[in-house]
Amino acid sequence: MPSAASDQPLAARKLRPGQAHRIVFANEKGGTGKSTTAVHIAVALSYLGARVASIDLDPRQRTMHRYIENRLATLEKRGLTLPTPDCEVFRGDNTGDLIAMMRRLEASCDFLIIDNPGRDDPFARIAVEQADTLVTPMNDSFVDFDLIGQVDAETFKVKKLSFFAELIWEARMKRSRMTLEQQRPEMDWVVVRNRTGHVEARNQARLHKALTEMAKRVGFRVTQGLSERVIYRELFPSGLTLLDKGHLGELGTSHLVARQELRSLIKALALPEFARAQGHLELA
Repeated sequence: MPSAASDQPLAARKLRPGQAHRIVFANEKGGTGKSTTAVHIAVALSYLGARVASIDLDPRQRTMHRYIENRLATLEKRGLTLPTPDCEVFRGDNTGDLIAMMRRLEASCDFLIIDNPGRDDPFARIAVEQADTLVTPMNDSFVDFDLIGQVDAETFKVKKLSFFAELIWEARMKRSRMTLEQQRPEMDWVVVRNRTGHVEARNQARLHKALTEMAKRVGFRVTQGLSERVIYRELFPSGLTLLDKGHLGELGTSHLVARQELRSLIKALALPEFARAQGHLELA
């Protein structure tokens, strides 16, 4: 097993010259805010001056790609110029095609973001193996936790790993060879607790305890993500994000709190610095 997780992120360093940092969003359960989180992180990095490319690995739903399409359409309609990451849908036939696409995009970007489908397939597994930072959003419930570990119904203590955690373990074993051969960093696995706004306090405490125990056994970090807020669903048709200050109309208190959540999440991911960092995220 990987060593126990610590509060110190593994990715806190500068980008190597000519090497893009790969951020993969993966969870085999839908409805966790995975694509929404991926889009907001991609746009945030673009605002900071990074060159960002992204791959949507779900050619049927292509949620991330549709979000960026909506954004480009809104910018054209309103005559705006806002930081926007590139996004392509992977439609290849084999894993070699995916690796080739990644290398092509990485040649001209600082960060490559991959949005995995909410299922297990060969392409999703390859993406996980390639991750420098692996982000797993989950709802604050034991239904979602069950993908990582199974708990005792009476004590809520973790009994054993579930299939997704085992998949990540296998990916890390393959990744360790890549770390040496390609001088890639060790994978930093971050579990993001999304949609925490309406969870009963006692259940939330039990879940926190189970996550803390599992993090030590498996080797991931846990951070707060995005609460359940209507604003995220409302933004999809326009492709705008909470970062697009001045283009969202009048913001209420809940919107301001949501922006603070996003800023905290970006900081918690502890992504590497890059040479072109010049922007400033006005999220407060």
